[in-house]
Amino acid sequence: MKVLLHICCAPCAVMCVKSLRDVGFEVTGLWFNPSIHPFGEWKKRRQAVDELSASIDFAVIYNDYFNLEENLARLLAGSAEGDRCRACYSERLLNAAQTAKRKGFDAFCTSLLYSKYQNHSAIEQVGREAAELAGVEFLYRDFRPLWGRGITASKRMGLYRQRWCGCIFSEFEAEKEREARRTNSSE
Repeated sequence: MKVLLHICCAPCAVMCVKSLRDVGFEVTGLWFNPSIHPFGEWKKRRQAVDELSASIDFAVIYNDYFNLEENLARLLAGSAEGDRCRACYSERLLNAAQTAKRKGFDAFCTSLLYSKYQNHSAIEQVGREAAELAGVEFLYRDFRPLWGRGITASKRMGLYRQRWCGCIFSEFEAEKEREARRTNSSE
């Protein structure tokens, strides 16, 4: 089966690619992440996907669309509705589903399913909705049990490892959490 794997970042994709290949899937990556901010961070993560692609002989389709104003408006609207992350998932997974259908893949999946920090039920629901709209299968896999091995592998490969999910809001939230941990540990 030919599977298009949406890649949120190289470290999250490492074990997803291995796991899918191990069960016989022919895997191609898709880089489409207009929610990653700032643009310098987006470039670092895209470069890490290039490095992963070269190191494990993994083909990647690049959709380098990046429109800051449009993306911020979508994320702000999602925040107003109480679910900014779902708005981000929807944009990326609909693009993955449409790309999979257009390019003749049997199914699509996403490395977002690797992260223990993501909302898996929302990703699964959004993936299935995108699949229905595009007319292609969404391949749900829970990659979270591979978390530790993926961290080890991505560090061994020297891949850039970010400190937040992607958008400017998640960067702010991650920094607040790190600051709270520092404050609590010094008390």
